[in-house]
Amino acid sequence: MQLIRRRRRAWWLGTDKLLLVPEQADVNTHPRKLDTDRIRNDIVKTPCPGETSVSGRAQDISAWVAPRNHSKTYKVPRRPFESARLDAELKLAGEYGLRNKREIWRISLVLSKIRRAARELLKLEAKDPKRLFEGNALIRRLVRIGVLDENRMRLDYVLALKIEDFLERRLQTQVFKSGLAKSIHHARVLIRQRHIRVGKQLVNVPSFVVRLDSQKHIDFALTSPYGGHREGRVRRKRKAAAASKEAGGGDDEEDE
Repeated sequence: MQLIRRRRRAWWLGTDKLLLVPEQADVNTHPRKLDTDRIRNDIVKTPCPGETSVSGRAQDISAWVAPRNHSKTYKVPRRPFESARLDAELKLAGEYGLRNKREIWRISLVLSKIRRAARELLKLEAKDPKRLFEGNALIRRLVRIGVLDENRMRLDYVLALKIEDFLERRLQTQVFKSGLAKSIHHARVLIRQRHIRVGKQLVNVPSFVVRLDSQKHIDFALTSPYGGHREGRVRRKRKAAAASKEAGGGDDEEDE
């Protein structure tokens, strides 16, 4: 019987195996099939976290993995090298202290979905139940996060929203405008280093969208040195060094 040399990657072992597989091999007795079944049985017979034994029942492997949404949260521009757009994005990134242009594209995608929903609702009649129900829900959400003013609660004004309206509601922007940071970039550092809280919740995400009712609750964290807690390690070390230096200078004066 003719043998076929096949090299395959055993990813669970991290090694390459060279197999000699018969040309008319049986599927159930195939080495690859047997090896895969052995590893699958080992996984199934392993107890779940928190259990002492499996008691002979098959465990659901998919139950071990938390559900995740792998859809993209941003959309790249159709024309990558457009001078006017590149200048506008660079200006927004510097003005609002953004990490990269992907943050702008993420907000642009959210804005496009909102405007698309508003356009679809505007196609319906003014008394249409779907337009009344979904339109009011959309407007209430935008008013709640402070993107839309209460005197502009109409679908026509939703189409006039811009990226800057959403960038203004970021936690990084609100921390800087409330006077807690020296600059927009300092605000991002404070947030990432866990110095900022919104109400009782410590938030370390600069792109956190601040609602209108939560805006007045932005303050330093209770565990932060800026909020009255113990000073940081570097500052304590410098104070100790300065105190020891002063003590050493006083001893020298007494000796003289």
